[in-house]
Amino acid sequence: MSWGESMLWVVAPYVTLVIFIGGLIWRYKYDKFGWTTRSSQLYESPLLRVASPVFHYGLIFVIIGHVTGLLIPLSWTDAIGVSNETYHANALIWGGLAGVATLVALALLIYRRRTNGPVFLATTKNDKTMYVVLAAAIIAGVVTTVAGVVPSEVSYRTTVAPWFRGIFALSPDATAMGHASILYKVHTVIGMALFVLFPFSRLVHALSAPIPYLFRPYIVYRARSR
Repeated sequence: MSWGESMLWVVAPYVTLVIFIGGLIWRYKYDKFGWTTRSSQLYESPLLRVASPVFHYGLIFVIIGHVTGLLIPLSWTDAIGVSNETYHANALIWGGLAGVATLVALALLIYRRRTNGPVFLATTKNDKTMYVVLAAAIIAGVVTTVAGVVPSEVSYRTTVAPWFRGIFALSPDATAMGHASILYKVHTVIGMALFVLFPFSRLVHALSAPIPYLFRPYIVYRARSR
């Protein structure tokens, strides 16, 4: 294993985690009012009403697919009688559909932001960078999924997944990651870049939940008396 691969698959993940966690703490402490999506619905609603739900629901399924694929070992699915072929077929079908839906919705959101004057004027350089990295991550994921149609002896479940789980055990398997295909490596590097950018972009709103809303008192509206 070369020095470059050691830096990329052993050092870079922890640098990413430090920036990700440290960035979230900094953002929450010094930019609470900026912890928002900076909604532009006021400027244009019809296209947003379609693209936004598709993007968010598609992204949820993409995240679930990544979590299950990376955190559930091959031995576990074998133990419950799910063959690797069955698992791969389901991941290919549902992951592919979710990825394509998310990518199409993101394209619509970018089109809306670029073609609508007020929305474009409200777009910052940070937003543009975020869209580029996010689009690159989704495109790389879709391409990797489509490429999975062709059977291969090297699977992400025996390369990327062990490396990813090893990060949290403070023992990332750089050798396993070294055997991954170039598509998986590119997708992984872009993913780390997205995590670095996450705390400093509008994506941070994904970690917000309107929990106080569930416990707030009712708002009573009364008609004005004549």
